[in-house]
Amino acid sequence: MTVVLPHQRPPAGFHIVDLFAGPGGLDMAATVLGVPSTGVEWDVNAVTTREAAGLATVHGDVRDYGPEDFPEANVLAGGPPCQSFTVAGSGAGRRALDDVLKFVQRLVDRDTRANVDADLAEMDDKRTGLVLEPLRWALNAVDSDDLDPYEAIVLEQVPAALPVWEAYGVALAAEGYSVAHGILQTEQFGVPQTRRRAILVARRNGRAAALPSPTHHRYRKGVPRPPHDLVLQSWVAMEDVLAERGGPFQVVSNYGTGGDPKLRGRRRSCEPAATVTGKVSRNRIVTDDAAEHDLPRLSLSEAGQLQTFPKRFPWSGGDISQQIGNAVPPRLGIHVLSTALGLAEPGKDTWRALADWSPRVRDGAEADTSH
Repeated sequence: MTVVLPHQRPPAGFHIVDLFAGPGGLDMAATVLGVPSTGVEWDVNAVTTREAAGLATVHGDVRDYGPEDFPEANVLAGGPPCQSFTVAGSGAGRRALDDVLKFVQRLVDRDTRANVDADLAEMDDKRTGLVLEPLRWALNAVDSDDLDPYEAIVLEQVPAALPVWEAYGVALAAEGYSVAHGILQTEQFGVPQTRRRAILVARRNGRAAALPSPTHHRYRKGVPRPPHDLVLQSWVAMEDVLAERGGPFQVVSNYGTGGDPKLRGRRRSCEPAATVTGKVSRNRIVTDDAAEHDLPRLSLSEAGQLQTFPKRFPWSGGDISQQIGNAVPPRLGIHVLSTALGLAEPGKDTWRALADWSPRVRDGAEADTSH
């Protein structure tokens, strides 16, 4: 389902293919912007959510497809899994990252590209090769006699993926792309959560790539909430989006620093949430007073709202907390896509369309969103 704002024409000529699309954070961003998007996702739970939300989906393994299967797409997007090299302090993780960077160079060399698959099959962790798929798609489109290269490429992952995006940047620049990459802080884009993401944007045909500029202040622990000014708005707090919870509360992490349960992280409702992970349902919610009475834990809808999904987004299937934790915040996606595709800067109508979105089934009736 594509929603076009009343004042806005659909962006001409753009169609996204979204690899490793998850439950649909980037596709929701595209939907609100009026850009057609098709997601490729293998996880049945995420696919169930996407189908309930009416998002165009191909249920399958990204490695079984290529740009020739989506000839209408001229924008490549994705967030390939990077678990094999994102373990902090892990020697195995560092070695996996080194392997990925070597494979990037081999993909660029057309003489060695054909032999990459066999060597990837020998790796201990098969997920390591998945991070190479967007580059494979991009280079195959460049080399195709029947397809045009992608006009734009947008990639997102955890900060540990930045060295990969830097290597991608060198490879794509050699093929005529302008490339920008860096770490974005989600609370600086109106997401009520502190979350760092590594972003790559590439553009072709003489268009300069850029990352979006922050619209909100950065959150700093122990520093009073800054007011709006002429350039930046204040960061958004949990209580701003979870107003129905009523009085002040604290979120107590299920994990203690260094494994010590006495050192569990805490955020007050007047602050942004800490990074929403797949364990979000385990976080305790307590009153913000000395008594610390237990309150109901975050509902799936509330956890999704902290990721800026609409209140009525139809989370479905199993392992929903993990789906939510893995998702791209749609609000961040709107900022990134708007800048990457040269669209108008998002305004109040855009955010209203995201907040008011609700799923529709094919006959036009409203879908059941109760969970």
